[in-house]
Amino acid sequence: MLTPATLAPEDWNAIRAIVPDPEPALGRCPAGPRRGGAYPVAETRLVGNERRYLAECVDTNWISSRGPFVTRFERAFAPEAGCEYAVACANGTVALHLALAALGLGPGDEVIVPAFTMIATANAVRYTGAEPVLVDAEPVHGNIDPDRVEAAITPRTRAIVAVHIYGHPAAMRRLRAIADARGLALVEDAAEAHGAELDGARVGGLGRAGTFSFYANKIVTSGEGGMVTTSDAALERVLRRLRDHAFHPERHFWHEYLGFNYRMTNLQAAVGLAQTERLGEIVEHRRRLRALYDERLRAIPGLELPGEDEGARSVFWMYAIRIGADFGASRDGLRRRLAARGIETRTFFVPIHIQPVYFDRFRGRRFPVAESLCRHGLYLPTSEALEERDVDWICGEIADIHRRAAPAGAAAS
Repeated sequence: MLTPATLAPEDWNAIRAIVPDPEPALGRCPAGPRRGGAYPVAETRLVGNERRYLAECVDTNWISSRGPFVTRFERAFAPEAGCEYAVACANGTVALHLALAALGLGPGDEVIVPAFTMIATANAVRYTGAEPVLVDAEPVHGNIDPDRVEAAITPRTRAIVAVHIYGHPAAMRRLRAIADARGLALVEDAAEAHGAELDGARVGGLGRAGTFSFYANKIVTSGEGGMVTTSDAALERVLRRLRDHAFHPERHFWHEYLGFNYRMTNLQAAVGLAQTERLGEIVEHRRRLRALYDERLRAIPGLELPGEDEGARSVFWMYAIRIGADFGASRDGLRRRLAARGIETRTFFVPIHIQPVYFDRFRGRRFPVAESLCRHGLYLPTSEALEERDVDWICGEIADIHRRAAPAGAAAS
């Protein structure tokens, strides 16, 4: 428990300056397209073959992981990640753990991970018994900073995990050069980046393995679910065995090493396949939302909008912005005001080193870019359910809050 009683004053003050306020209560829209309703930060939209495929599962009694939709989903998803193979599993965290385990990582090994990421990235490393080594973010997109990776490598380093934060590809060319030169495995955490590209190549196929999440707020969803992608045939065989209790391929109930029950059901795969069939349409909608938000927010002082590097094609999993002093209200103040008007937002990730479960492990370490991102960032509602009129109303409310806010230098809280 991190409290003033358990921490030195300087540690407590540092944490309080970074950690967001508690989640504000979500009210109802007083006007606009959803008057009396609300805008969740993410919404699932099932408008393809989901119903038909699920009915087929029920009609044939194939609801378990042995059903045919699992293989169909894997075969459809692999080329969307630029890979030869895809191995479906229970969720995105499981996918990352499975990839690291299949690479043979374990106690005594170190894995370089971003300080700025969802906690599951570091947790997956710990599940193998290896140690996560944190590297700060670059300040533009929040991805792991390749300039800092080299200095974090030790004789115990076995792998680098690159997370494509909020759908923008990480600096994979440089990371791959470092990994190749040092004999390290490069693994992509592409949970937020289905369909993103770098130099025309899809993420998920830019390292030794890629991992994806299909949680309900992701670009492709199966409710819960995950996928590991690779073009390494030997690695694919290990992934499949580990996923299924490490059953021997020729002898049932015969296990030569420790495996996991990380399988995906036929029901989940049916939804995932239907979603994958529409991936291009889904991505284009999100890129259109980005353009609409940009057009309406760029003139408001104090808002830093998401960019896109040359050669990169972001999928804008979430429309992520940063709030500066010129806006007039603090980031948390803006969130409270939007929530009262029925608009849900999320703050950026809380860095790994100040998570209570990891604080002692990284006590005294500072990652200033990750901390700044956490302190100033939020993302706005982003989903296929949004239309232009919805973006108009959301942005109009942000502009109104700015107009009513205190002058720059006296930010309201």
